[in-house]
Amino acid sequence: MNRLRAAAAAATVTTLAAITSAGPALAADPTAEGADLIAVSVESGELTMRFRTDGQTPADPRTLRFTASGTPAGVVPDDPGFAFLGRPGVPVWSLQQDSPFSTFDTTGVPRGDVTLDLVSVDGPGSFAAYTLSEWGRPRLLLDSDGPKSTTLPGRQRIGGVVWMFDAAGEYRVTLRASARDGSTTVSDQAVYSVAVPAAAVAPPAAPQAAAPPGAAAPAAESAPRENAAAPAAKAAADAAAPKVIADGHVDMGPNLSGDRMTIRLKDDATTPPTWRELSDVVLEVTGKAEIKVPADSRYAFLGTAGDQVFVLPQKQESGIVWPGWNTQHESVVSGTKGNVTWKLTKVDGPGGFKLFLTDSFGGPEVLFDSAKKLPQQISIPPNTHAHGSWAFTKAGRYRLTVAMTATTKAGKSVTDSKVLTLAVGDSTGTGGTTPPAGGGSTTNPTTGGGDSNGTGDGKSGGGDLAKTGMNIVAFVGGGALLVVGGVVVMRLTRRRDEAPAE
Repeated sequence: MNRLRAAAAAATVTTLAAITSAGPALAADPTAEGADLIAVSVESGELTMRFRTDGQTPADPRTLRFTASGTPAGVVPDDPGFAFLGRPGVPVWSLQQDSPFSTFDTTGVPRGDVTLDLVSVDGPGSFAAYTLSEWGRPRLLLDSDGPKSTTLPGRQRIGGVVWMFDAAGEYRVTLRASARDGSTTVSDQAVYSVAVPAAAVAPPAAPQAAAPPGAAAPAAESAPRENAAAPAAKAAADAAAPKVIADGHVDMGPNLSGDRMTIRLKDDATTPPTWRELSDVVLEVTGKAEIKVPADSRYAFLGTAGDQVFVLPQKQESGIVWPGWNTQHESVVSGTKGNVTWKLTKVDGPGGFKLFLTDSFGGPEVLFDSAKKLPQQISIPPNTHAHGSWAFTKAGRYRLTVAMTATTKAGKSVTDSKVLTLAVGDSTGTGGTTPPAGGGSTTNPTTGGGDSNGTGDGKSGGGDLAKTGMNIVAFVGGGALLVVGGVVVMRLTRRRDEAPAE
């Protein structure tokens, strides 16, 4: 294969050290999770490529130094779809450690496509960037041992981007973005410096609630504005017609006021975001989310292959609401200690509800499943922001009763329980009076003992969530696989075993 490597690994590290010492210091450890890893814009005849995190000023990637986890994301699976990562069983490291993963943003390019080229990769191993489909099939974008160019549509956000490396060491990934501006081609080039720590060890053999050692916690969110008091007439109208959200990013999470905790929904459609009462919101799951269950036994929990189901995917897609969960409200970050427990206590609706994560190799990890005994619970660490796939097996109106419990800094346990309403399918009404609790058909008729697939212990198989998603370890093909929430995040370094003699 054609190798994009300027020198041997030792020479590369030496060169990087010289560059670092000679040039300006790089800002260390920017958070790649949930960030626009590449944000391309065209303005006044110039194209710029920047790194951007939520609420922060875009930064020149050449001034930053990214750090991957010292723990491998897992091992390459024995699956032809992932052959671009290298030989099965080889450990790989991911830049994005948590969910939500990174995004390529071309919304600043008003016309045409963007061409993204992998100019070079200087480092001890190989690099690959890819995304996953709803059912975990990879789409390769760039590969230091394969395709060096990809086309991105303009005016879009491409979520769930994974950067993978197959060896520890220092990397310089040089990328070039180009687009048409009228009759002229404009472009920009940037270098991404990535450190993959050498102290790489096998993934832990059990779920971990804490963030990986050395991982930088995401910055606490500034307190978004609360709903402003409205005139009486408007308030009455709002009460009669709940806010319907069918697109964009929302998160469910706790807010703390003194010793009182309230579960609310963070709506990013406003600037700053608005924390809404769950009773004032209906999430609309349109026909765009309808998809067939794949012929893959790992997804049998959703039904028979070919069955139609509605899935709000783990990665953001245009025209589909993108719900997640977080413990990042300023009051929770500063006022609580330890993890937040999230329980699913009841599901009312015409079909089944499932919440699952897709790991870096396309496998599902189920967090909640209404076919099993309720309540079920997961543990969410502080300052967490995560996304999963929300699946509904039939169209209709669903009411998910959830509870969250936390411990204040003073040691007091605080709890709240709320109902999240979703209208699934284009023919399902979103307005009108919300049915009373317990109304409708329950999708959990076996709450006394679960079904044949249930554990009967009142907990989901998902275990504890890590800092931004989960740190669940499975064993696949004789190797440990670290399941990380969100779209595939993998880092590849050099596939030495595949390298031809030079």
